Amino acid sequence: MASGILKVKGNLVVDENDESVVLRGAALGGWMNMENFITGFPGHESQHRAAMLKVLGSQKYEFFFDKWLEYFFTDADAKFFAEVGLNCLRLPFNYRHFEDDMNPRVLKESGFKHLDRVVDLCAAHGIYTILDMHAVPGGQNPDWHSDNPTSYAAFWDYKDHQDRTVWLWEQIASRYKTNPWVAGYNPLNEPCDPQHVRLPAFYARVEKAIRAIDPDHILWLDGNTFAMEWKGFDTVLPNCVYAMHDYASMGFPTGDRYQSTPEQKQHLERSYLRKAEFMTKNGTPVWNGEFGPVYSNPALDVDAATINQERYNLLGEQLSIYDKYSIHWSIWLYKDIGLQGMIYTNPQGKWNKTIGPFLEKKRAIWIDKWGHQHVPEAEAALKPLLDWIDRVSPTAKDTYPTSWNTELHVTRNVLYTFLAASFTDEFAALFQGMEEKELEELARSFHFDQCVQREGLNHILKEHSRQ
Repeated sequence: MASGILKVKGNLVVDENDESVVLRGAALGGWMNMENFITGFPGHESQHRAAMLKVLGSQKYEFFFDKWLEYFFTDADAKFFAEVGLNCLRLPFNYRHFEDDMNPRVLKESGFKHLDRVVDLCAAHGIYTILDMHAVPGGQNPDWHSDNPTSYAAFWDYKDHQDRTVWLWEQIASRYKTNPWVAGYNPLNEPCDPQHVRLPAFYARVEKAIRAIDPDHILWLDGNTFAMEWKGFDTVLPNCVYAMHDYASMGFPTGDRYQSTPEQKQHLERSYLRKAEFMTKNGTPVWNGEFGPVYSNPALDVDAATINQERYNLLGEQLSIYDKYSIHWSIWLYKDIGLQGMIYTNPQGKWNKTIGPFLEKKRAIWIDKWGHQHVPEAEAALKPLLDWIDRVSPTAKDTYPTSWNTELHVTRNVLYTFLAASFTDEFAALFQGMEEKELEELARSFHFDQCVQREGLNHILKEHSRQ
């Protein structure tokens, strides 16, 4: 059982008895903050929902998404999660569940229906939760996972976006301030502040606002530039854990394959140490809030078994590094349609069968970044443009976020934004004419009992969950 609200003590997280608690778990990505690769739609959540509303009408739209949110995480999921040995579930959510852009600062109580339910389910199985605002007004980064349909993170340039975010955190803190199973609040996921100084300033502001309402819960604070750098940070806030994200390119189709060489292992540890340098220097706890490979589909790749074993080996090496430094971690992610999750929807189930042909189109025309595969036709179309941009503007590739090269800037703006949005109506049309019974069957495809377990991944997590 939880022994009081967790707090930071030096470089540890402790309970009310000053006993160290190490949080290790996963994120419920794609649930209250939907992402295209996790459930299959193109573009951004707000675009997807608008297209679905147009096709289904308000009554069936509300019915479907309520059932989908329900089935996505139930008691069976919480029970399985605890059996793997994991003790913390990160809960990403989109601010739009709690506030409308055209009705700002009016709290939507309905947003708490499923968030409360999952917090309580986890508590019943001895699982802590971290509440993560994954998408904020204006977008805190230029990527799809902040439900930002542009490459411009307007959050940093408009004070009202920041004011609304602080206001919403005040509402959330008021609701959960006495809950010992809530391990704390993650105010911004993967922020990207081009000036580097506005992020620490915002953290100082939101920390003060939350503490006025809830003086006890931990704040889990992501570093800048997708939680990978700490330029501009010169102060450690009280009762805060600083968070890095530690994805390895060797875990993705376009990266080098992981062969467990000494050089590759050294590279992984150096990458971790660089991202954790701020925390190490200041003697704070470390939370790796996201990491993990994607996996190859045996139905699409004859070499899938070999590739996936390499990626399990990669993950195992990363976890060994995190064991060595005794850090907190949360793998990305718990559930999806087959690319990365600990469990995933059945390839022969209602959902995957319904959207299967559309997924093939998405893969062929590169409108999802995650799981990006080599596609000769797309590469041939893109390469001349990239070469031309690099020739006429050699500094274009240095545009912030500087972790993006020219190809990623172009694909983000042209393919993942402009082109992807043009397919939202086509995806929604797959649900045209469906009645509630069929919509519920589709939603139930995400229920634990109908999903498949990624046994290789879960075995490794179980090995490291109690280290």
